[in-house]
Amino acid sequence: MANIHSKTLQDLEFPSVLKQVSARCHTELGKEAALEIAPFITDEVIKVELGKTAEYLSSLISENRIPNHGFDAINADLKLLKIENTTLELQGFKRIASICTTVAQHQKFFKKFKEYYPLFHDFALKLEQNAEIPILINNVIDRFGEVKDNASDELFTIRRQINAVRGKISQSFGSALNTYQSSDYLDEIRESVVENRRVLAVKAMYRKKVKGAVMGTSKTGSIVYIEPEAALKYSRELNNLEFEEKEEVQRILKQLTNQIRPFRALLSDYQDFLMQVDVIAAKAKYAEDIDALLPKINSDNRLYLRDAYHPLLFLNNKHKNEKTYPQTIELHQENRIIVISGPNAGGKSITLKTIGLLQVMLQSGMLIPVHERSEVCFFKKILTDIGDNQSIENHLSTYSYRLKNMNQFLKRCDHNTLFLIDEFGTGSDPELGGALAEAFLEIFYERGSYGVITTHYANLKALANELPHVTNANMLFDGKTLEPTFQLILGQAGSSFTFEVAQKNGIPYSLINKAKKKIERGKVRFDATIAKLQKERSKMAETGSRLKEEETKAREENERLEKLNAKIKSKLENYQELYDHDQRMIQLGNKVNVAADKYFQDNKKRPLVSELLRIVETENSKRKKKTANQAKAERVKKAKVAEEVQKEVKVIREKKKVEKKVEKKKAIFKEKNKPRPVFNIGDRVRMLDGKAVGSIDSLEKGKAIVNYGIFTTNVSVDQLEMVERKK
Repeated sequence: MANIHSKTLQDLEFPSVLKQVSARCHTELGKEAALEIAPFITDEVIKVELGKTAEYLSSLISENRIPNHGFDAINADLKLLKIENTTLELQGFKRIASICTTVAQHQKFFKKFKEYYPLFHDFALKLEQNAEIPILINNVIDRFGEVKDNASDELFTIRRQINAVRGKISQSFGSALNTYQSSDYLDEIRESVVENRRVLAVKAMYRKKVKGAVMGTSKTGSIVYIEPEAALKYSRELNNLEFEEKEEVQRILKQLTNQIRPFRALLSDYQDFLMQVDVIAAKAKYAEDIDALLPKINSDNRLYLRDAYHPLLFLNNKHKNEKTYPQTIELHQENRIIVISGPNAGGKSITLKTIGLLQVMLQSGMLIPVHERSEVCFFKKILTDIGDNQSIENHLSTYSYRLKNMNQFLKRCDHNTLFLIDEFGTGSDPELGGALAEAFLEIFYERGSYGVITTHYANLKALANELPHVTNANMLFDGKTLEPTFQLILGQAGSSFTFEVAQKNGIPYSLINKAKKKIERGKVRFDATIAKLQKERSKMAETGSRLKEEETKAREENERLEKLNAKIKSKLENYQELYDHDQRMIQLGNKVNVAADKYFQDNKKRPLVSELLRIVETENSKRKKKTANQAKAERVKKAKVAEEVQKEVKVIREKKKVEKKVEKKKAIFKEKNKPRPVFNIGDRVRMLDGKAVGSIDSLEKGKAIVNYGIFTTNVSVDQLEMVERKK
């Protein structure tokens, strides 16, 4: 993209095309990559990318359709693999296995259909084939994303023991449930789950009648949740086994991560491949929607666009069921520059943008909506000057901006350049601007550049007639109805139909006739122009005095800011002095502390006194003798600075206290106003004071029957919180 400026892409509305391509991608990485599509630099790369897009487009209507390339991004997993002693999550292994399997399917497919998709075959088979990664992962993780029982002998043994203990817990719990139910000790819900353990819902008055461990109470205190004594010992055993299971699973996953870590670079290449396939597929689908194809590519700088459509306009009109008018244009060595003239609203700008946008799309590996007999070539540089180019941020007028742009054109134009300029030479005095535009056009012509310009200037139309490799063209306009036909006709310049269009839009004929007469007596108005200039001069004098007042105000404001800056600088110097003094005191304290510590160890006074004297003498050697007034002034200064610092610290602390109170009130208000969820059958829920997740089997009168898999429980909906809605 080095030779095609981002401003050119903006002028041609290329980012709008990329948004439409991005919307046709399946993956998030593909969508991001599509928005970054840019013209390729070398002709060889452009041809390969165009070929791949054409191959994918052909597969959309073929029986041998390219396999699905969807994938979940593994960027986070790749980062973890880069760090030693890290362990991937279960879902990370699933994503990696899926990407490996998808790439393997593509490689197998393109190997089988090499004749149909030769470019894709080379693209896919460049990647190293690897069947080891999915096998490693599938040996450990099942299709539901859980670690398999037989992932290790130890895990198999532990899980078998867990199942046996759970059976004992269920049996003993069932026995206790029947016993206490018959004694009427249980609430109507009978049982619940607390901390992932089954508990009896005992009426509070009978809590001492039921043997076991109290696991909690209901919010009202009317129910006490007790784990029966018979199940308690098995629960402890289950907890130990579950901890061992967790440890073994973590060990297995860490081992699997270490086995996959050496393939990190290959996995990154796999993801990049699928991302590029996603972008190419989106380009192909976009081509299908705009009836695009790959025209013949030549190397002798011939651009022949037959029945070319502007893709954005085509899709917009297609959506509205309106007709889009195609354009046909040809540039070659004997006809390098086309000057399009004619009235406004005739389609000149759209024709210009169509040529530029299709060229940029083509050089970005995208197919273009043209007739199959069209021919294209590639340009090293594409330069544009389209639309209202007033530069607000640089305070440049339209004309100044365009002159700067033209200067860039002069620096960069050569025989491999395509330039596109809308309303060439406008923005200044018609005669002077037209003369300058004519000079520019002659330079572009001498350098052998290719281009299309639109203009109203008669001198440019005349120049196009004089130069052998420049052609006039016009947008056909019906002289009777004064309606545009949106057709480009090569070979002759177009009239601007200034007075005719004015008449068509309701301007009185008498006024138009008056305007025509004024053209002939233009010189008579010279005196009136001088009078007007005198008025402008007096206005400028008033403006000058006003600017002088504003300059005075600005100078005063500058002086005020300088004083404020000096004050701030002085305060910073004071802070620095205070900081340096505190640091010196800390160092001195550290030295005394070391001496004290030594004395504490050996209890010898002589070395202590000697060390203290040495410290004092060292410090005194750094001091300069000061008068009493100087010392006093310094103390006052330090005290003042310290006081200012304390005040500022106090203000900051008070501000933080207020902010904390406001945040606390907001949180309380938010919690109070939080709406209660409406539950439906099939929703996944859990108790407010519990951890186990179950699904709602039925709902009736504020009660819900919650299924936890191996048992169900009847519970009030007020005691439930939503985990996941039924899909």
